Amino acid sequence: MAQQERARRTRAAIVEAAAYEFSKRGYTAASVNTILEGSRATKGAMYFHFSSKEELARAVLQTAMEKYVAIMDVERPSGMDALEWLHDLIIQLARSFDENVVVRAEFRLVVEPEFHASIREGAGAVWGRTAHKLAAEAHETGLLRPDIDPRMFTRVLVTSLAGQRYMADLTAEDTDLVVLFEESLEVLLMAMASREWLDKWRVDGWPRVDAVSVET
Repeated sequence: MAQQERARRTRAAIVEAAAYEFSKRGYTAASVNTILEGSRATKGAMYFHFSSKEELARAVLQTAMEKYVAIMDVERPSGMDALEWLHDLIIQLARSFDENVVVRAEFRLVVEPEFHASIREGAGAVWGRTAHKLAAEAHETGLLRPDIDPRMFTRVLVTSLAGQRYMADLTAEDTDLVVLFEESLEVLLMAMASREWLDKWRVDGWPRVDAVSVET
């Protein structure tokens, strides 16, 4: 059992070191030697767990998916409507980008040609399905305007959040990603939410998210 635990920890350290390198340099420019130095593992240990740099990158993507699933699978608190819960999940995603190197690496990797398929099949797809489910519920319960297509709402939201994340990296401005993500959602809701929901939201604001946060 002790040997298995050491192997698990070694693998996790290699994945985290790889995520750090991929998040900084992308897939092509990432250095296996730098990953080894960061993980403090031996080359033999790395190749015991991963046969290639591509396999290592896919392990990072899989770990990121597990992080996304952990966020999306948290039970919604009683009394929180679909749009409020969507807001909370978005805040958790923003915090994960800030705090978790694996999540940052996933965002960098999926724009590489080798991993384009992960956009449709990976962590982003997990988030997209959850967002669409909540948008559909919001539409059915009158939180969105009757003429709004939940698929359009989801598509615009997901694209806007990805753009905010990309521009934050591109400009290297010291801007809180939580604020940027919240801005994207609020602008969209001002255009697409029902008047009744907006009137209530303008008075009450968003529920506290700290009480329903998840470790990532």
